[in-house]
Amino acid sequence: MRLNQITLPCTDYAASVAWWQRFGLKLIVDSPPKYARFECPAEEGEEPSTLSLHMVDGAAPGEWPAVYFEVKDVFIEVGGRCMSGIHPLAEPERMDWLWTEAWYRDPAGNRVCLYTAGKNRRFPPWRVESAE
Repeated sequence: MRLNQITLPCTDYAASVAWWQRFGLKLIVDSPPKYARFECPAEEGEEPSTLSLHMVDGAAPGEWPAVYFEVKDVFIEVGGRCMSGIHPLAEPERMDWLWTEAWYRDPAGNRVCLYTAGKNRRFPPWRVESAE
């Protein structure tokens, strides 16, 4: 099984579409004012996952959902997005669980994380032995 698609709410279609494009996703379906779909960057030979936006009357920003995008180097990716006008909520931080994370909020208040985990994403030192 492979997760392929996430749909997030948006409250300002144009602002959200522009934000996700500056974030680095490729717009592949543009049906204003209700729905947009993007392809995520993928390694050569891989099929990209997709992220969609669906217009809602109002969203209640909170801590969830949180969307995570794994990248090879958080610091390089954050720098590139800053040059496009997309700034993290704080500087990237090395977490206790051995990931380096940088957090964002899109125009609808959805939480978005760029992270680097390497082998620790699936094989942290505390991985359950029976999960091998």
